[in-house]
This record gives sequence, structure tokens and C-alpha cells, in this order.
Amino acid sequence: MSPRFVLASRSPRRRQILELAGWVFDVQESQADETIPPGMPPDAAVQLLARRKVEAVAPSAPGAFVLGADTIVVCNGRLLGKPRTETEAFEMLRLLSGRTHDVWTGVAIAAPHGKTVSFAEKTAVTFWELSDEEITSYIATGEPMDKAGAYGIQGRAALFVRRIEGDYLTVVGLPLSRTARELRRLGWPPYGMET
Repeated sequence: MSPRFVLASRSPRRRQILELAGWVFDVQESQADETIPPGMPPDAAVQLLARRKVEAVAPSAPGAFVLGADTIVVCNGRLLGKPRTETEAFEMLRLLSGRTHDVWTGVAIAAPHGKTVSFAEKTAVTFWELSDEEITSYIATGEPMDKAGAYGIQGRAALFVRRIEGDYLTVVGLPLSRTARELRRLGWPPYGMET
């Protein structure tokens, strides 16, 4: 029987990605601080936030592998998290319109034997030029409000994407293939899982 596996995230997208892999896991939401220190590079920032989530959940999940992840969007040097208001969502999408931006997802994994690893993956996404009407209509769906950069590539914002370079699932919120390889190195067998 494999050790317990816990996702330290409330993100439905991350749950769906793990389900896509056919893995058996529990979900335990983290209440970790998600503020980023000023001036921190994006790859370090997403790893820090992912580690905080793992550190918040691991003590209540002894003997388990605990996975945390966080995603941010970077455009023209600006780090874009989740919009707090519709106005902020509009400003983010206007910034992304017609431009290429980077999506960074950081992952941290704590193993039962005490070792924790973290890494960050980057995917470049290019948007078509967006009209104000397109942006306003998209915001009205409510979809942008809980997503970094104010869009979900797996949802209606797929209509905005001209090109991506990198792992699609990094943009959704969890680079699955890299995560699987890191888990295997830590001793958790994500292939051919037995429950």
C-alpha cells in the first residue's frame, strides 16, 4: 500500500490535474500567507508560496507526501496574482492583450522522511489583441476572479490564446510531468498506483 498523498490546495484545477493522472489523494486546504516579498524574482516567489502551503499542512498529515503549488503571471515586469476587483481584472487583461507573458508555477513536496523539494516551471503565453468588449464580457462570467493574471486557459480564456511555449498544465496550475518525476525521486510511485 502506498503512503498517503495530500494536496495542500483548494484549487479545483489542481485537483482535476491530479485526477487526470489517476492518483489517489486527499485535499487539505492551506491557510498559508500568500504575500510575496517585494523584489523577489518570480521563480523564487512561487516556490516560497508553495513551500508555505506545504509547511502549513504537513504537521497535520504525518506519514504523508504533501504537495503545494502556486501560480503567478508576469507581464512587462509586473507580477499578477488573483484580481481583487473586476476593475483590477480588467486592467490585468488589458495589460496581457496582444502581448506575450510568462506563467510561473512553483511546486513544493514534503516527503514523510523529512525531505522537502521545490521547483518552478515557466510557460510563455501570447494573447491576441482583445477588445474592451471581449474583456468586459469575460469578466462578467466570473471566471477571472480566482485566477492568477485574471484568466483561466482551460476555460473561456482559451479564446484569447494565440500561442503557448512550454507545458500547458503549468499555466493551468500544476506541471504534472515534472511533479511526477520529483515525486518518484522522493520515493512516491505515481505510476501504476495501488490504493
